[in-house]
Amino acid sequence: MSDGTPADEEPRERQVGIFEDRILTVPNLISLVRLACVPLFLWLLFDQNDRWAAGWLWGAVGATDWLDGWWARKFDVVSEFGKLIDPLTDRAVLIVGILAVGVDGSVPWWLVVLTLAREGLVALGGIVLGALGGRRIDVTWWGKCATFGLYFAFPGLLLGASDHSTADLWLWLGWIFAVPSLIYSYLSAAQYIPLARTALREGRRDREEVSD
Repeated sequence: MSDGTPADEEPRERQVGIFEDRILTVPNLISLVRLACVPLFLWLLFDQNDRWAAGWLWGAVGATDWLDGWWARKFDVVSEFGKLIDPLTDRAVLIVGILAVGVDGSVPWWLVVLTLAREGLVALGGIVLGALGGRRIDVTWWGKCATFGLYFAFPGLLLGASDHSTADLWLWLGWIFAVPSLIYSYLSAAQYIPLARTALREGRRDREEVSD
């Protein structure tokens, strides 16, 4: 039933609600294209045995990690679907890629295990925090640095394991980024402990205010 308000004068909160449910936006398309590159990466690596092409594809997909989120904020096209697909794509690109190069033998398993263990701890912490009613925690500056470094390090190590003439250079560059990025990732994980306490306290306070 209409309340008599013209369609172009709908309350702002109702407009925002409809707007946030949009799926066909440029940022979402970027996220979906990046996600579609994951099976292509696996095909290049395992079916074609082309570490050089797979490394460049993985690096390109990782380098565009910021693009979808930036576009959504810049042009005000944030959507609920985007909030779901963007982090899902980022995790898939990183985690699937890391597991793949571990299986392929391009990267030592100790580096794979340490990297994924950190990702698992942070993910588990986020689940527990949400279950306890805590607020969502934004990614820290250290966390962003670590993710950026890992997006460069692992593709670099993969390129370094190829038979290309510049493989040795890429191997060195990969390790130069891998070691500090791994350290930063654990530093950022430690930062989340006090942030989680604050988020949990604020979440409980918000629920108390609502109940009152």
